[in-house]
Parts: sequence; structure tokens; C-alpha cells
Amino acid sequence: MLVPLYEAVYERLEVGSGTRLLSLGCGSGLALLMAAARGATVSGVDPDDRRLELARQRLLPERTPADGTRLGHGGPGCVTDPSGAAFNMVTAFDPLYCAGGSARTMSTALAEAAARAERGSPVVLAGWGPQERCSTSGALRVAARLADPMCAPARWRPSGRDDLENLARLAGLRPAGSGRVACPFGYADMDCAVRGLLSTGAFDAAARATDQAQVVKELTESLHPYLREDGTVWMPNVFRYLIALV
Repeated sequence: MLVPLYEAVYERLEVGSGTRLLSLGCGSGLALLMAAARGATVSGVDPDDRRLELARQRLLPERTPADGTRLGHGGPGCVTDPSGAAFNMVTAFDPLYCAGGSARTMSTALAEAAARAERGSPVVLAGWGPQERCSTSGALRVAARLADPMCAPARWRPSGRDDLENLARLAGLRPAGSGRVACPFGYADMDCAVRGLLSTGAFDAAARATDQAQVVKELTESLHPYLREDGTVWMPNVFRYLIALV
């Protein structure tokens, strides 16, 4: 669903054979795969072992990082090039990942990544656009509301206008540009929409606080306004990205 975001950023920053990219919250590796297809040397870290395993299947099918690809569960240090070559681009594309931790936790990870990047390198942060332009925010509000009874850490909250800039400054980075990209979420039918949204991890805390059946019921109800006559589910969204400099 975020392919338009990845493409817009890579095009703007001219990602190619000279790019040494580090992805924070690389997830299942799609963004890294797209960068690698442009010739970039890619590395990624993610806290979710299941998603990281999918990334390994995509990027390291033979389990041999001969092309310089490195994936790890932990901080940027676990994928740093032993030869000492610094990264020259850092991304934190996953808005759920960015919102899941506190700003201080995320800024610490960004600062650690920036310390392993060349001076002047771009660091790209991404997040949801304005709520009124993000149809999926209604479904994600369900996740946050159902998680509240346990005070569980829901992985979504509304995006503030200056959230990305504030996060960059907290990490010691200099904001240098931004953009917005349309990223519609489209599904073949309601079951696919529910499964797809549940797979993001945004509803895990809600399921722990209530139960899976309740989450599925309320999520399905929140998606009905976007169910089209042909049975597909279509939710227009806008994502925002910020380019900051090390």
C-alpha cells in the first residue's frame, strides 16, 4: 500500500548504485527490495521477528549477504558494515512503527542511525497525513479505543502537523524538505481488508485488551463506508514524508 511513498522518496533522492541505505522498521522488506532494484546497497532492522523473516526471504533467499545486504533484530549497530563504510541514507518509512514507540525512543534510534551515516546524509521520516484525508484513520481509531481498557500501547495515534519535524529535531537532525503522497488502501473484498489491516500489528493491543472476535467485528463495521458496489474496499489516504539531514 505504501509503494507510491517509497517511489516518490527514492525518485526525489535519486536512490541508485551509490546509495548505502539503512531502514529503521524495515518490516517485510518491500521498501528495501525496491531500493536494491535501483542498485542501492541495503540494510534494515526491525523489532518483529516474523516480519524480519519475510524480509530475509525476499532479500536473502540464499542466506548469504554477498551483495552487502544486512538484516537484523536490534539497533543500527547490528547491520553496520564491518569495513567501516558509513550509510548515506536512512529511512523510517513505517508510520505504525514510528507511532508505536515514544518520541524519545524513536529519536534515540534515529540519533544512533545518524551517528553511522555520513554528514549531510538524508534521513527520511514518514507518517499519516491529515486525518480528514486518511480514510483508514477511522479503522485505526477502533484499534486505539479498544486498547485503552488495559492501557495497552496501541500502535496508532492521530498525526500532529509538526510531529515529524519535532521528532527530527529531537534526534539532532535538520529538517530540509517534505512532501505528500497519495497511498490508497485497496482490497479485493471485506475479508481481505480485515486480514490486511490486522496483519499490520496495529490491532494487536486491542486484541489483548478485548478479544479477536470483538476486534474483527468493530473493524468490519468501520470499513463498511468504503465497501463499493463490486465488493471491493477502497480507502483513499495521504501520507507525509520529511527529509532531514544528518
